[in-house]
Amino acid sequence: MGSQHRLAPSGFDRGAGLAVGFLSVVAALGAVPAGAAPYDDTRAKVDRLYAQAEKATEAYNEADERADELRDEIGTARDRIARQQQRINSMRDSLGSLAGAQYRSGGIDPSLALLFSEDPDDYLDNASRLDRITAHQAGELKDLRDAMRELAQDREEAAGKLRELEKSRKAVAAHKKTVERKLAAARRLLDSLPDDERDAYDRASRSGRTGMPDLGSATAASGRGAAAVAAARSALGKPYVWGANGPTGFDCSGLMQWSYAQAGVALPRTSQAQRFAGRQVPLSEARPGDLVVYRADASHVGMYMGNGQVIHAPYPGAPVRYDPVGMMPVSSVTRV
Repeated sequence: MGSQHRLAPSGFDRGAGLAVGFLSVVAALGAVPAGAAPYDDTRAKVDRLYAQAEKATEAYNEADERADELRDEIGTARDRIARQQQRINSMRDSLGSLAGAQYRSGGIDPSLALLFSEDPDDYLDNASRLDRITAHQAGELKDLRDAMRELAQDREEAAGKLRELEKSRKAVAAHKKTVERKLAAARRLLDSLPDDERDAYDRASRSGRTGMPDLGSATAASGRGAAAVAAARSALGKPYVWGANGPTGFDCSGLMQWSYAQAGVALPRTSQAQRFAGRQVPLSEARPGDLVVYRADASHVGMYMGNGQVIHAPYPGAPVRYDPVGMMPVSSVTRV
């Protein structure tokens, strides 16, 4: 693997060319220009805000994914409950015919009123009093009681999922507000810079490495990895859009999920979950297609492409691009 380049602790490699030029001037003059410190301080604050926004984005993605899962589970539960209710209605009709027949043949046992109780535990608890029913009919009563208990349990589980869905919806809204607040704060800081410094920052963001760097001769560990690499390359230059997983825009984990989907592999939605979507390998053994997860909280992810390079969706305002694998602290490497 090629040598790794360590960037600013905040983790965003914005304006690498700008930094090189800046250091050259410093070396030439032997002193730091007076205006550099405020600019660097503002840039560091912006980087921190972007990192915090990315963490909130992954939390948003997780809550949104869970809400989608719950909606599907609730829909399935409702269908099952409807079928169970239809079955119970049919069983009640059948047992109601039994009660009518008993009445016509000499009077109905008062305890047959239990057939129409809403409490399934009332059934068969007093079955010994139903002295006119046959063993087969007793079995039908037991089946009805069991069906009603199952229905009551499924209804309670569905109600629990509805409560969880409401919590997940609230979490989605809260994380969305956090992301938007952090991004707005970052933009205000950038807008506070002098025009020339802000323009330099924006140019550095937009000029990400979307061309083909030297990736060496390493190959993917599998066919699906190779297909994911090809998909990720096809996304080069697409914009960072928080909460998006393609095909016209991506956040970091959305790019990984979309790329592997093109290879027929369903990855989880968040970088934290993607960390465990395969076998972890040492960074020194990384191969194209491996997922490189960053920071201790696993809030950023990119795809290793070879020779010390990754493809990733960096941050708002920057396109999907190549960057050095060591652009920020690596927490794990996962081979899908």
